[in-house]
This record gives sequence, C-alpha cells and structure tokens, in this order.
Amino acid sequence: MKSTMKVAVMLGIGRMGFEERPIPEVKPNEVLVKLKYVGVCGSDIHYYETGRIGNYIVQPPFMLGHESGGIVVKLGQNVKHLKVGDKVALEPGKTCGHCHFCREGKYNLCSDVVFFATPPVDGVFAEYVAHEADLCFKLPENVDTLEGALIEPLAVGFHAANQGEAHAGQTAVIFGAGCIGLVSLMALKAEGVNTVYVVDIMEKRLEKALEVGASAVINSNTVNPVEEINKLTAGEGVNLVIETAGMEITTRQAIDVARKGSNIVLVGYSKSGEMTLPISLAIDKELTFKSVFRYRHIYPMAIEAVASGKIDLRSIVTNIFDFDDIQNAMDMSVSDKSNIVKSVIKI
Repeated sequence: MKSTMKVAVMLGIGRMGFEERPIPEVKPNEVLVKLKYVGVCGSDIHYYETGRIGNYIVQPPFMLGHESGGIVVKLGQNVKHLKVGDKVALEPGKTCGHCHFCREGKYNLCSDVVFFATPPVDGVFAEYVAHEADLCFKLPENVDTLEGALIEPLAVGFHAANQGEAHAGQTAVIFGAGCIGLVSLMALKAEGVNTVYVVDIMEKRLEKALEVGASAVINSNTVNPVEEINKLTAGEGVNLVIETAGMEITTRQAIDVARKGSNIVLVGYSKSGEMTLPISLAIDKELTFKSVFRYRHIYPMAIEAVASGKIDLRSIVTNIFDFDDIQNAMDMSVSDKSNIVKSVIKI
C-alpha cells in the first residue's frame, strides 16, 4: 500500500483544495477504511459558507465531511469482529465512555466527543481514515457503501422519530424537506406512521418528499400550512410534529398544528440560536417538546431498515460528484439549494 493519500481541505470560506497526507496508522482497536462515498451535510455547507457554527470555528486547512461508507483494508491487532474487505458505515463520533452520560447510555450528550469535521477534528473528505472498530458497522451484502454513507443522516431521522415516540396510527407533520426532513419521513414510515404531511417552500424538495412516501405536501409559499393541515385533519391537528427547518415561523406553526397532548421534536438549528414562541398556547395544549442532538444506538436499526427494503436511501440522492470535482460540489450545494436535495462525493 502507498504511504500517502489525497485529502480535500477547506482553505478558506468558499475555497477548497487538495493535499497529500500520510495514510494513518491503525491503533490496536481501530481499522483502516478505504473511503468510497462521503455525503455533503448541511453542517459542511455552513462551515464552507461562514467558517463557523457557533463556537466551532474552522482553522484552515481543514477537512470537512462526516457521513461516510467504505471498505476495511487493515485491522488493528485487537479487532476480531471485522475482516479485511468488509463494507462498513462509520459512526463519526468517538465518546469518552466514562462520563455520566456515556454510563447512562446517552453517549451522544458526552462533552468529550471527538466527532469528524467538528473543529478542530478533521473530517473524512479523504481516501482513507483510521477509526474505532466498534464505530464501524458492517453492511449486509445487499447494502452498498453509498447507502452506508447515508446511514449517518438516517440515524438522525430515526432518533427524531424515537424522540417523538412514533408509532402506528399517528398522523404527523414534518416542517422542512431537506435531507434531514426526508430521512425523518422515511423513519416515520418505517416505524408505522402511515400519514405524514411535509411542509417546505422549495418545490423540488416537496416532489422528492412525495417520491419517498409523504401523504401530502404543502408549499407554504403558496398556501397557509396551518389552515391546510387543519383541513387535512378535520380541524384535529396532528399527533406528532418534527421541525427540521430551524425557523421561528415553522416552529410557531408546529405549535399551532399540534393536537393537544402531542409531541413536537425540534431538530433544526435557527441562525441566531434563539426564537420567540407562543408558550402559553403550548402550555394550554400540554405539548411535550423533545430535541435531537445527533443520535445514539441507532446504526444497527438504520442499517436493518435499509437492508430489509423498508427504506430506499438512494432515492434522496440528487447529485453524485467525483472527488476531484469537490470545489464545484461545494459551490453547487451552496448556490443551487432549490434543486440539490442531497449531494454525495465519490472518493
């Protein structure tokens, strides 16, 4: 095997480039993975556009990318459950394993997490990565590495559905039909929620929502979504709302359309981090607010849902870019959001 690899790095706001770096050595509990596909996440785009998310600030040269699938090419000496040639999906966050949250099983809340593409930790827009073997999940024969890369966003969708206590017989609304809105839709359908309405302002994304199973879609540029949902539910509202747009207006609408005693799951981040909401109405309805920070214990469930045919992850991909075309991939993901639902980089 060669000793160096090509990596794509963010050189500054709106600027990508390439470097040669050493192929990492594997530690005893790690495997070396030859990456095949890496998804472009909304957080990657935000870092690319602004150079920061909250207190996480990019210091170039910096590698983006955390949604990845690939093939194991080397094993650490302690690794027994994987072998060279296995296809894997990589869960991108390594936690401390010792804190209160890790011991409780809520490891996604660990404060000492090392997570791909969260500054200062480099991501995986690269040919190879060495990663904790326990965070590399073997893919069944009928699941390929492109789908493996998309297990990461699907895990967010399943966590949102689980936080909302999704179950058969519910009626749900998802605000936002980007990648996370769509995988939340897929997760709800897989968990037995047959009636799911999706609200967005971009027609292409609403068309994609219909393709992947939405019962009806609502373009809030042309109709009032609260009025429309009231019509669709005979004025009763819905049992479950998942908000992925991160907008104050959609969060207020979520409170309006939620049936008394139901759950609202907050997934999207607002630009300012703050919102003004009609809390009195939420109290009167006795609504329960849940939130989503990444996911926990979801990868096996998500992989099984794809392998069994319950979820077609390929259906959300609108664009596949070659690794050498990564500048264009990032630029288009920023400038053509009305048409690009999900981009993936083929390494």
